[in-house]
This record gives sequence, structure tokens and C-alpha cells, in this order.
Amino acid sequence: MDATTRYIGPSGMDSIMNRVVNLLPKLGVSVAGSRLLAVRGRKSGEWRTTLVNVLTTDGRRYLVAPRGHTQWVRNLRVSGAGELRLGRKSEAFTAIELSDADKIPVLRAYLDRWGWEVGRFFEGVTKHATDAELAEIAPGFPVFALS
Repeated sequence: MDATTRYIGPSGMDSIMNRVVNLLPKLGVSVAGSRLLAVRGRKSGEWRTTLVNVLTTDGRRYLVAPRGHTQWVRNLRVSGAGELRLGRKSEAFTAIELSDADKIPVLRAYLDRWGWEVGRFFEGVTKHATDAELAEIAPGFPVFALS
């Protein structure tokens, strides 16, 4: 699989769990910092939502796509902006995609925080990986800095 097009779609059980877990931020419940990401569709212009983990490290916030080049990633690349929602609160943001070299410390911090949840998507790479190992997988894991 080409890392620049890497995408791991949800399995049958993932789809069921996603429906349940996506309800939590709508109800105002955040699990480990999760938010409902809303981004306008690149073709339809309609709002599309998905659950994400917002990573805060070194005073900056990031979105990491553990499943790869997903639809929300493609939409965010086009729009450059979105909203993070929790209950009735909505926070608008702009996003800048990081270069592969700049992803390394963010991927390590993401794995440190949520490796227990998303580790299966990283195919054996953990927070203890070398910089070279993280650099090797970086093209398959889009990362956006939020402001």
C-alpha cells in the first residue's frame, strides 16, 4: 500500500461502535479529550462529522488521522477550516497540514496519549519507536496543526 494513499476503513464492528461513540460529544461528553470534528464536504459543501482526538502538546493543538487519508482529511485539505464540537459548544479553527518531517514529535505524543486506543492502526509502531521508524510511517498519517 502506498503511504500517500493509506486508508484503513472501518470494519463492521467499527461502524457500530462509531455510531455509539459519536453520540457522546453530541451529548456534551468528552472521552479522553475527544471532540466531534465538523468539516464541509469538498464536493457537497455540507457539514460532515466524525469523532477525533485533539492532541495538545507544547502549547499547540493537532489532529492526527490514525486511519490515514480519510474523507475528513481530504475535506480538511480543501477547506482549511472546520469546527470542533462538544455538546452545544462549537469552536471554529483553521488547519495547516504538517510536513512529514514535522510530524515525528506529534506522532510520538499522539501514540503516548492514545496508543491504547489507536495502536492497531499503527501496525506495531509505538511511542517507543525511533525517529527513523516514525519518519518511515509519517506519509501514511496526516497531521494538522490547529489555530
